[in-house]
Amino acid sequence: MPFEEGETVYLADGSGKRIWLKVSYEMLKIQALGTVDGSRFRDLDDGSPISIVGKDYHVFRPGIVELMDSLDRGAQIITPKDAATILLNCDIRSGSTILEVGAGSGGLTTALLNAVAPAGSVHTLELKEENAKRALKNIKRTGLDGHWEYTIGDARSIKVDVTADALIMDMPDPWLALDNLYGNLRAGGRICSYVPNMNQAEKIVAALRDKGFAEVYALENIQRGLEVHPGGVRPAFEMLGHTGYLIFGRKTSYDAGK
Repeated sequence: MPFEEGETVYLADGSGKRIWLKVSYEMLKIQALGTVDGSRFRDLDDGSPISIVGKDYHVFRPGIVELMDSLDRGAQIITPKDAATILLNCDIRSGSTILEVGAGSGGLTTALLNAVAPAGSVHTLELKEENAKRALKNIKRTGLDGHWEYTIGDARSIKVDVTADALIMDMPDPWLALDNLYGNLRAGGRICSYVPNMNQAEKIVAALRDKGFAEVYALENIQRGLEVHPGGVRPAFEMLGHTGYLIFGRKTSYDAGK
């Protein structure tokens, strides 16, 4: 399907560099390339070649990984390698209702919205208004902002009228919010807590078990690329190592301590 005006796309060169633009059929100013006749994009489709100022590119519609990589960042985002693990382990799908703690820059929120659309929704609790506004700016680029709501407040005490299939917590002390948000997660629903340090992982695992959650487990993702060249393949010297610990569990109908 040809690109439409107002659509966000990117140019990719042979080195992997991306240049982002919003399609317009009039004169179009592209960062690092100058002014280009936008009508040239009128009949182009996903993956089409285009030459601009003597350099060859392919123009692509972004997927969620590219959108997450290109976010206007304030707080550090949850990386695609961890976001994918959260989506699968929390069984997040179209139609799911998600309660998220911590908008950050909207990286994980973007992945969640892509998974729950078009029938589901994500409601995010965010402590700082500035983070929520940055996340909203980023999420609007995806066109999925109609499935997102946020509430400003402290997850340890704020009340929201949401019954969630999954509760995703990206905060430094998630065990302190567990009592408050416990009732927002349906029986059988899944929880994920993302924390950077082992002592935090230990505390939230203990809290989940004390609260009666089942199938509680923790894991860490390590990702290493490969250098692939004719006649030689080896692991890359650099790798995407520790980013955070992921702790999962499922709510049972046993309401411990209540």
